[in-house]
Amino acid sequence: MNAPQQLSHASQQRRAFWLRHLHQWHWISAAMCLVAMMLFAATGITLNHAAQIEAHPAISSKTGKLPSALLDQVIVARNDDAAVLPDTVRDWLIQELGIDTTKQAPEWSPEEAYLALPRPGGDAWLRIELDSGALEYELTDRGWIAYLNDLHKGRNTGSVWNWFIDAFAAGCLIFCVTGLLLLKMHAASRSATWPLLGYGVVLPVLLIVIFMH
Repeated sequence: MNAPQQLSHASQQRRAFWLRHLHQWHWISAAMCLVAMMLFAATGITLNHAAQIEAHPAISSKTGKLPSALLDQVIVARNDDAAVLPDTVRDWLIQELGIDTTKQAPEWSPEEAYLALPRPGGDAWLRIELDSGALEYELTDRGWIAYLNDLHKGRNTGSVWNWFIDAFAAGCLIFCVTGLLLLKMHAASRSATWPLLGYGVVLPVLLIVIFMH
């Protein structure tokens, strides 16, 4: 085998190596991101048309009264300017009223403890009167579209979901970069590759320059 043939064979081997690995990472990232990508694409549409999508918030409320022993613990926590309600109080709220304060920091005042309890797709708050132990809870549910929209934005979703969004974004980058490299490797036999890619770059730039002021 002469030198040109050896170079050609080595080049083919390198091409086959990169094609195999790029295809592998491309389909793996696609499989891992598929469902989440569909969710984020769909909620991108609902967010873009939020003004046209009519919402019907459902508001529910609960009232109750803390046992005196638990109220004493709340007062002690207020005097100590505690960051959260005592564990026993939070456990009682979950067991008796189904209210999960999720270690939310209360706003202390001489008269009451107030907890803002925002959540995806809605809002809630809890107020505990420190003189009587009377409590009031209100929950606002804005529906499943608002819930999915908040997942898209990472609004009031907690650190675990935010980590997932970061991991999902990394997976999408892998999918896009491997796709671009595969386009480059196949471009010689697909003449429309670079014009279509250029169209995908130029169109949004033109829209920004012409229509956004």
